[in-house]
Parts: sequence; structure tokens; C-alpha cells
Amino acid sequence: MWTGACVSTIGTFVQQFAQSWLVYSLTNDAFYLGLDLFLGQLPIMLFSLVGGVFADRTDRRKVLLMSQYIQMSCAFLLAALFAFHVVQVWHILTLSFIVGLGQSFGGPAYSALLPTLVDPEDLSNAVAMNSIQFNLARIIGPTIGGFAYTIFGATWCFALNGLSFIAVIISLYMIQLKFVPAKSSVSILNSMKEGIQFIRHRNGMAALVVLAFCSAFLGFPLNAFLPVFVKNVFGKGPETLAVLMACSGGGAVCGALFVASLGKVKQQGRLALLILGTLGTIMIGFAISRRLPLSSVLLFAGGAAIMAAAALMLTLAQMIVTDQMRGRVMSVYNLAFRSGMPLGSLVIGRLMPIFGVSYTMAGTGAMLVLLSSYFLLVNRRVTKL
Repeated sequence: MWTGACVSTIGTFVQQFAQSWLVYSLTNDAFYLGLDLFLGQLPIMLFSLVGGVFADRTDRRKVLLMSQYIQMSCAFLLAALFAFHVVQVWHILTLSFIVGLGQSFGGPAYSALLPTLVDPEDLSNAVAMNSIQFNLARIIGPTIGGFAYTIFGATWCFALNGLSFIAVIISLYMIQLKFVPAKSSVSILNSMKEGIQFIRHRNGMAALVVLAFCSAFLGFPLNAFLPVFVKNVFGKGPETLAVLMACSGGGAVCGALFVASLGKVKQQGRLALLILGTLGTIMIGFAISRRLPLSSVLLFAGGAAIMAAAALMLTLAQMIVTDQMRGRVMSVYNLAFRSGMPLGSLVIGRLMPIFGVSYTMAGTGAMLVLLSSYFLLVNRRVTKL
């Protein structure tokens, strides 16, 4: 399954590269970059809790297969639209929403399925390895995307993404399940309430959910608006964007390897907060940098920081929850994390034309430093995990 997921994620980043550059080229407006990300995540905000309920009462493999088929179909449709020269921005935005709809059910199922495939003592390594495959794809995907976009055009980027889903579909049919959720007659609404009550009463879980949202809201837009920095600050093209995205992805792999090397250590929450504060400082440095080599180094460090913090927080959340509640609880956690990214991109995309690209990004980094300081010094529940 690891190999299949890696291939599929590479395809996703190939498309993400082409799609972000295409949207900005069609509109020349940073707001539409944020809007595209927002619409891709909106279904996740609306339906993830329902997806979590399904993950706790149905075969998680079947839910994941449905999600893969939806995403594959959308990739091929976008390839066809571009090939026939009829693609418009609203086509891209609509398909982003449909892909998000598939992910709103596939995400909770994947989060619930992964820990059941390994022993409890290997959970932190499994989370880190999953982060590594994701970020290896972040390096390879933009590189392939940059060459494919430059040489063959966007059609091949979208088609490659569609083909990549075949690998994960085959992997899902091959895995041996260790845990299949029992069927339940409890209503969907009451099942969601059970998940929320678990979060409220389990020590530190609610704080982790809040921190996941805030860190994604403030931290992930650093990558979302790279096309704006490449075009407006450095005056470069898609080749430079591919290099910067690869630097960020390479750093993220190192961050995940760092977490995997830690194993099960004490005070993971405190370490995650310290890393988030470091990320905020890196974002400020990137915002004021006008030298491409320095910006590349800062993006590498920023990728390492955000992935290490995210992997540590996710490991803590997975260790707290039980298999029977995993789908619902992790759907809330993932909802907070995934909704933070598009909402942050939407807000920051609107602020950039007002305050400027650099000032907006620097201010976002400063807010991230304040966030980590608050959880370190005032609300100390996460530091005790």
C-alpha cells in the first residue's frame, strides 16, 4: 500500500503544480489560487464528520476505493478539457470541489485504516513513513510536473495524475485487513456526537485539534503562494517554482525522518510547539528575502519544520484514540487540519493585494510564533503529552 500511495501522491503533486500555475496564468490574481485551494477543501469541511462515521461502521477499504475512483475521473476530465482547449477557471474550481468531496470520505477512512495495519509500538514510525512518502512525492511530483508542463503541456500532467490512481487501487485490493468495523444501528448524528464527546473528555485531545487548525491556517500558505513569490518577487517562471517546491518537499522528508528517528519519546507536544515557533521565524525570513538561494534554503528548513510538527501532533492524536472511535475522532482532527489550509489561503490571498506579498507573509509568520508561545506558556495541555 505504501508504494501505491506514493505513486498516487506523486501524480497528485504533478497535477497540483500544473493546476496552480494554470490558474494563476489564466487569472493573474492570487485570490484565485486561494479560492481553488478553498473549494478543494470545502467538501472536507462540510462532510468529513459524516465520512468519519462511515469509516467506523463500514469497510474502510471500500470507502477508500470510492474516493480513488472519483479523483481519477476528475483528473482525466480536466486533461480532456485542456486537450480540447476549452478549459476555463470555473472548470478547474468545480473539479477541485468534486475531488474534495471524494477526499472527505477517503481521508477519514485512510486515517482510520493506517494504524490498524501496524502494531501499536510501530505507530509513530508508520506515521513518519507515511509523511516521508507524501513528501518524497512533493519532491518528485513538482520536478516531473515542471518538465511535463514545459515540454508536453498541462494535459500530460493531469493525465499522469489520473493514471497514478491505478497503483493505489491495486494496493487496496491486495492488503490484508486486521480490523473491520462492526455494523452499527446508531444514527449518524449520535455517532458524530460520540466522537466529539471523546475529544472533549480525553485529556489534551481538544487542544491538539485547535492547534492543528491554527498551525495549518498560518503555516501551510507558505507553499500555497509560492507562484506569487516566483512571478512577482523573483520574476521567474514554472522551472523556478518546481525548484522551490522541491526544496520544500526535501526539507519535509528530512523533518519526517527526524520524527521517525525519535521513536517514542517524552514531551512530544512541547517539541512540536518549539518547532512551530521556529517555522514562524523561518516564514518571516523568507518574506523579506530577495535572494533565490537564501529563499531556497529557508523553504527547505520551513518544509522540515512544518512536517516534523505535523507528524508529531498526528502521532499524539493517533496514540490517544481507540480503534472503535478512530474514524470519527480523526475525522474531526483532519477536518481541523485540512480546513485550516484553505481558510488560511483564502484569507491571506485576500490580504496580499492590500498589504503586499512580503508584509502579509511576514505577519503570518509572526502570528505563528505567538501561537506556539501561547501553547507553551499559557495553555500547557499539549506540553504535557
